Amino acid sequence: MSTSTSAPALPAAPTTPAGKLHHQVVIIGGGSGGLTVAARLRRAAASVDAAVIEPSETHYYQPLWTLVGGGVGTVADTARPESSLIPSGTTWVRDAVARFVPEESLVVTRDGRAISYDFLVVAPGIQLDWGRVEGLPEALDTPEVTSNWSRDHVEKTWRLVSGFRGGTALFTFPATPIKCPGAAQKIAYLADDTFRRNGVRDRSRIVYAAAGPTIFGVEKYARTLDRVVARKGIEALYRHNLVEVRATEREAVLEQLDTGERVVVPYDLLHVAPPQGAPDVVRQSPLASEAGWVDVDKHTLQHVRFPNVFSLGDASSLPTSKTGAAIRGQAPVLVENLLAAIAGRPLTAHYDGYTACPLVTGYGKLVLAEFVYDGIPKETFPFDQSKERWSMYQLKRHGLPALYWQGMLKGRA
Repeated sequence: MSTSTSAPALPAAPTTPAGKLHHQVVIIGGGSGGLTVAARLRRAAASVDAAVIEPSETHYYQPLWTLVGGGVGTVADTARPESSLIPSGTTWVRDAVARFVPEESLVVTRDGRAISYDFLVVAPGIQLDWGRVEGLPEALDTPEVTSNWSRDHVEKTWRLVSGFRGGTALFTFPATPIKCPGAAQKIAYLADDTFRRNGVRDRSRIVYAAAGPTIFGVEKYARTLDRVVARKGIEALYRHNLVEVRATEREAVLEQLDTGERVVVPYDLLHVAPPQGAPDVVRQSPLASEAGWVDVDKHTLQHVRFPNVFSLGDASSLPTSKTGAAIRGQAPVLVENLLAAIAGRPLTAHYDGYTACPLVTGYGKLVLAEFVYDGIPKETFPFDQSKERWSMYQLKRHGLPALYWQGMLKGRA
């Protein structure tokens, strides 16, 4: 991964025609990807006229929601005002994009404003498609169903886990790409620890139903996780996708993806990782790939059809795990290539697919999976990261949040 060391000479920001809104660089999304790009761009080239379009007033560090669901911390601990994170000198447009018009280098916001740009960075995150599982939206309002992907339910997860008195606890992983994919199994491991601590594990069945073929896509780490599943006595059902929740009967309907068979699992606690996909505004736009993601070159992060458009993060077509660590690897490449494009130079920065999944396997235990494209491990520390470690758990709990707030979102890391 190459990073910029000095700001290139840049043209002055264009004059805004009367009655129109224009910015040299428009960034869609004030989440991890958009803010990290905005901060790095401001530090590398303060003269660039940049705007961030983001409707939310509050920004959440969602990687900690796994621990919040396990009783470690609260949602409030993960929140910061969005206004405090917009880099100085960057315009915050408190709105959402309703339409992309890349042929005219233009976006239209929900309130009807047309904003033109010289360059566009698309980082709106991912869409949670609760309705793709029949009965799930209604089931979330029942006492037995929850999800750590929902800000409004993550603390409910801990109430259900800590108050569990036996029966079947079912944890699911969908047949779509999702953000923080390891989180679907992490909460099952924390639940097992809690059930044991509360003396109810011997009358509890823990089921992990995942649409994928294995516990994890990188073999080095999957070997460890298979041992964790066996040690904890978790029943793993692979190639099983949640398709319906019958809340009144407390039944989950799983589809066996190889045979099409429907399997009904009665539950006393159901934790769902919902199906996810590109936001509708992206999927229905000229920017989308056939699968609906922003269609970019996997190394330069430049759009394959619109050269003044770049993308990173969960909404992009980049074939890597959708995590904050991936954004940390993508943002320096994107900013260097964006500045090169502004200056009319070749794009030379290269993203290798780096991502990381801090896999909590219990309280005080974590496997830090780090890898690049094709699932090739690329580890940071001089020891075998496939082993469960107390030190890596502390990194997850304390070190990575500090790195996020003070490093990534400030453009320093």
